[in-house]
Amino acid sequence: MARYTGAVCRFCRRERLKLFLKGDRCYSDKCAFERRSTPPGQHGQARMRKMSDYAIQLREKQKVKRMYGMLEGQFRRTFQEADRRRGVTGEILLQLLECRLDNVVYRLGFASSRRQARQLVRHNHIRVNGKKVNIPSYRVRVGDEISVREKSRSIEAIKESLEAVVRQGVPGWLELDADNFVGKVKALPERADITMPIQEQLIVELYSK
Repeated sequence: MARYTGAVCRFCRRERLKLFLKGDRCYSDKCAFERRSTPPGQHGQARMRKMSDYAIQLREKQKVKRMYGMLEGQFRRTFQEADRRRGVTGEILLQLLECRLDNVVYRLGFASSRRQARQLVRHNHIRVNGKKVNIPSYRVRVGDEISVREKSRSIEAIKESLEAVVRQGVPGWLELDADNFVGKVKALPERADITMPIQEQLIVELYSK
């Protein structure tokens, strides 16, 4: 499967927004965005020209795609599924993105970033309803129980991530039993549960052209 393996800090600089792609590093003085927030490349410090409507829509799509760690084809297919469903397309799109297994593992605090969560899923550390699932894009449903494999609960990175999320709390649509390394999907995420600055309507307008 194709995946991006290059530097990700440049994405935050390109979108001029912290996307929290590297976990704890993003909260420290080592964060590349804090040290240099201009776009990457030799012309990064040049004055930005006024962006067209298309450019604004494209940047919003790129921001969300990078935030969830997806490639273009995968993201487009997710949008197409959201467009087929009844309801507000933009909100359904965000709901589908939030229900990805790698995102839920991250939201529950088993990983400090979505990239790390994807690695945990890929390496068979995660169970869904007691069964092994190693597909990051697997879509969880209401009532699903997500847990860390018993042999993997001693991994230091997982324990550190859990300690941090216990202090910060998990989204209201999820439930966490940190002592037993188990989380549960109580409900589908609502728009209000997504606090990152996302303008999903711009993405709908872009793909509707």
